[in-house]
Amino acid sequence: MRLILIVINKIHLEKLLASHPSASRTLLGSSLALALAAPGAFLPAGAHAQNADKPVTLSPVKVQGDQGENYKTDEASQAKFTAPLLDTPKSVQIIPQAIIQDTHATSLEDVLRNSPGITFGAGEGGQPLADRPFIRGASSASNIYVDGLRDAGGQTREIFNLESVEVIRGADSALGGRGTGGGSINLSSKHAHLGNAASASLGIGTDKYLRATADGNWQLSDTAAFRLNVMGASGDMPGRSAVDYKNWGVAPTISFGLGTPTRASISYYHYQTDGMPDYGVPLTRNTTIKTDTGILDVDRETFYGLYDRDFRKTQADIGTIEIEHDITDRLTVRNATRYGETINDYVVTNPGDGLRWLDAPTNTWWLQRGLKSRWQKSTILANVTELTGKFETAGLKHRFNAGIELSRETTKNASYNVVTMNGTACPASLPGSAKSTLDCTPLYNPNPNDPWSGSITRNPLSLDAKSTTQAAYFFDSIELNEQFSVNAGLRFDRYRISGETVPRGAASPVSGDGSWNMFNYQLGLIYKPAQNGSIYLSYATASTPPSMTGGDQETLSPTLDELKPEKSRTIELGTKWNLLDDRLGLTAALFENERRDAQIDLEDGSTAQAGKTRVRGLELGISGKITPKWAVYGGYAYMDSKLVQGDYGNVREGDPLAGTPKHSFSLWSTYKVLPPLTVGAGAYYVGKTFGGNQGGAGGGNLETYMPAYWRFDAMASYQFNKNLSLQLNALNLTDKVYYAHNNGNHHADFGPGRQVILTANLKY
Repeated sequence: MRLILIVINKIHLEKLLASHPSASRTLLGSSLALALAAPGAFLPAGAHAQNADKPVTLSPVKVQGDQGENYKTDEASQAKFTAPLLDTPKSVQIIPQAIIQDTHATSLEDVLRNSPGITFGAGEGGQPLADRPFIRGASSASNIYVDGLRDAGGQTREIFNLESVEVIRGADSALGGRGTGGGSINLSSKHAHLGNAASASLGIGTDKYLRATADGNWQLSDTAAFRLNVMGASGDMPGRSAVDYKNWGVAPTISFGLGTPTRASISYYHYQTDGMPDYGVPLTRNTTIKTDTGILDVDRETFYGLYDRDFRKTQADIGTIEIEHDITDRLTVRNATRYGETINDYVVTNPGDGLRWLDAPTNTWWLQRGLKSRWQKSTILANVTELTGKFETAGLKHRFNAGIELSRETTKNASYNVVTMNGTACPASLPGSAKSTLDCTPLYNPNPNDPWSGSITRNPLSLDAKSTTQAAYFFDSIELNEQFSVNAGLRFDRYRISGETVPRGAASPVSGDGSWNMFNYQLGLIYKPAQNGSIYLSYATASTPPSMTGGDQETLSPTLDELKPEKSRTIELGTKWNLLDDRLGLTAALFENERRDAQIDLEDGSTAQAGKTRVRGLELGISGKITPKWAVYGGYAYMDSKLVQGDYGNVREGDPLAGTPKHSFSLWSTYKVLPPLTVGAGAYYVGKTFGGNQGGAGGGNLETYMPAYWRFDAMASYQFNKNLSLQLNALNLTDKVYYAHNNGNHHADFGPGRQVILTANLKY
């Protein structure tokens, strides 16, 4: 434990002591003093009768204690799910703590590798460097939640404070509100619980990998507990050593009234990063270079950034307070208030934006380095009050959840004015006499150590926007008889956004505002041919306001109020089964996702809401144990995507959609060879994936795509005693070179190469 604390201190833990007091004063001094807590946890109705010596079930997130080898989860954490997953007519995948640990995932992208059909987009097109998941053909970065509350701002998320990750597929604005046309992701946090426990890990590996975590839970009294999670990490990206990172985080939680009718929880989450950003490698557009993929064919180590100039720093501070009270043993009221603030700050070389030309005298291709920069500060203040319970009427059994949500979000964006005083001179053949001559590099042999000096000054705000939401929702699971049940939900949102923005090419800001009323619903019929299985048919809708249809971040324009929300709907036929004495879960679903009223480009340069997209597919899932020694987790996704109507950027009618591979597959499996020895392996496949410049049936001007690839991982762990174990992970075992992101217009990002990590785990 002492060694782990030393490592964390080495990786800037001292910054916590320097920065935390001011952050605390800021939060405590605000009118949000009661919102000084991160995701809280509370006991459900009837929990006061539980024995104080056993792990307590908290709400809305259910603490399962030591999950060990449990790959199967039967219930979602959100109270909006009014039935077990077996009886929920929707595709919901829960990636539990056991999978996160065994696969050695450390980021949201790592975790979602176990969810076939989800891809990640590159930061471009007005989107910051941040998590950009695509679900069923729709960009879903704005649809990420923490314990059921929207997680605002451009972030690259860590997992040190997570119990599980929940993936909800298909239109689900009834569950999450605006913009959830393809699906959403809910991050379930760790929470304080009764009983004392402590665990820690220390990992070392190739590519300068160093990571330490500690998780302690202390019971303070018969009804109160405190939990603390801390993490520090540093290293390089495997196979791309110029890209490095240093991260650290801390997450304390204190809970009162555990095991009683009234519970309260106060938590805080802080996470920050400092590293070298990466905009990958350029595409071949605007050159005479030809490749099959449209991506410049260079080695994975090729890096176009500058050590002396480029940087990326992020910070997230989130506080939440929750109070829950059992009115009766069948009725519970809960109130949660959250305040969060995130900062995403970077200057990064974008080779895809740089001028490329052939220097005839030397027959050498040159690149004038392009540049992207952003300072973005986002805040969210949200309050949710909900009532959860069950009742019977006219012989029908109801389990319901009703709530009111109020929120206010702000987004402030600015770019940097970067002036180069000293750099690498460009050849005399550089086109255009007015262009800079101090920031060039050979296209096929860039040097990140090139000298650079100059000034970096933040520009005035290019976006200053505020949005508000008032919403009400209701969910009900109605048991008609032993074989049939109905699951229904509806939500009404009143959403408004206003502020100022500087349009591209403009010199001064313009005002923009808009408000929309959005009504969405979901309805499903469940048939249970047996107690351990279900067959369902469901329909659900979603609405994306015009301020978000251009990407994942909220935007403004003078004509915003003239547009209407983009509509999505999902039809799904599926089945779910629990087999082998409830050890193994199997799921299958056929679906069709449709988006309409999407903004499309017209020949005269204007736009119209006449676009329509469609994704039809099949999803299969497996989780749990085939035998007491053999555990499996994985699935397969088939998605046939198409732009049905209109031109959408560089995608033409008939083209497949960006970020939507036709085939994807993942399977992770472990086997207990001996009581102390477990071995495991994972296989991951992602099919050919377009990035937004398709060139298919509509004949786009440049076809760019990421080729299909297989990736394999492996693991072995040995339990020396009840307190100590060692785990060895080999990630990307064959050192496969592949692309992980592609925005289709500017650049593509390599996936990480092979990495070997040895982790010591302590548990008490």
